[in-house]
Amino acid sequence: MPPAEVESNTRSLEGKIASLKLEAPASNTSQLPLGPSIITRPTVSREESASLSELAPKEIQDNLHPKFIPARYPPIPVVNEPATRIRRKSSLLSAATKIIHLTPSIGTELHGLQLNALTDKQKDELALLAAERGVVFFRDQSITIEEQLGLGRYYGPLHIHPNTGAPENFPEVHVVYGDENSKDFIALGYPRQRLWHTDVSYERQPPGVTTLKQITVPHVGGDTLWSNSYQAYETLPDEYKKFIEGKTAIHSAQEQSDNAEKAGLPLKRDPVEHEHPIVRTHPITGWKALYVNPQFTRRIVGVPKDVSDRVLKYLYDHISNGEDFKVRFSWKKDSVAVWDNRVTVHYAIGDYFPALRHGVRVTPHAEAPYYYPSSKGQYEDLVAKGFKGGAVGF
Repeated sequence: MPPAEVESNTRSLEGKIASLKLEAPASNTSQLPLGPSIITRPTVSREESASLSELAPKEIQDNLHPKFIPARYPPIPVVNEPATRIRRKSSLLSAATKIIHLTPSIGTELHGLQLNALTDKQKDELALLAAERGVVFFRDQSITIEEQLGLGRYYGPLHIHPNTGAPENFPEVHVVYGDENSKDFIALGYPRQRLWHTDVSYERQPPGVTTLKQITVPHVGGDTLWSNSYQAYETLPDEYKKFIEGKTAIHSAQEQSDNAEKAGLPLKRDPVEHEHPIVRTHPITGWKALYVNPQFTRRIVGVPKDVSDRVLKYLYDHISNGEDFKVRFSWKKDSVAVWDNRVTVHYAIGDYFPALRHGVRVTPHAEAPYYYPSSKGQYEDLVAKGFKGGAVGF
């Protein structure tokens, strides 16, 4: 039984949400379509598509091309994430030749480091930096796919995606690939908001520290946005915080698997659903983060469907409209992003079609999400400890 105050606030917010009415459109616009219109895109040859991008060497492209090979894997067992209690980042940061903070609360670019040469201490410090800053960027990285997999295994057992293609010899690699034949979801009228996600949140133990290397990039376009989930939580109205804290939501792989089957692709594992807290606590920072996303979150447990739908719609709008806690990264060939999937959502901008874009993601499992009522918001904790502004974590 929740405390009386929380129960009262919950009922109050449910009542307010249930009483909301969608306004009817004006009569002269009542026949307008509700979704975005289909956008015209050019039709090009493979050679024309390649001319729009900075390409990886052919042998690397071929080696890391996604292949849909029938394979079946058992359900993922409970895994243990290597714990880190590192609280300083001096070994990592002192080795960087330049540190660029892209926004105050999310996104830092480190120069002068090679990810394949990090010591174990620097790897631990990188995990802390990603937990604090959300995402860390590196340019001109020589790390090979074998080394990228090794770095991923340092942070936890590697996820095998249940229904996407992988390089023939590397089933743990998730390939991010677009070319002249790929579906341009925005051009097809796919709602932009639905593209915001945290990777495979439907798993029992979704990812933590995740890496993506772009080996082929468009000359222009193809950026990625990340949003700070600490701030997505902390900037919510108090009523919403009280309503969602302690509640859980269902995250499902069913729609993704159904779409793969409709496309004739082999499923490597049966679709799963898992229940996760809507506000989760990060195990290293102890900060609260909003943990829902429009791709995989389906419903809030224990509330009427109409209330669940309206609350989730509000939370998705809040995430997608939160310009003050986002960062946008412009990729170059051999750039790598290292982000913490527990405390960010991201959005790959599909403005580059029909150019080539080819990246390889390595995705270690983390702990099962949990919520500690005593945990604090990001700035709530930092300000209490004397933070005076500037870049979080520095």
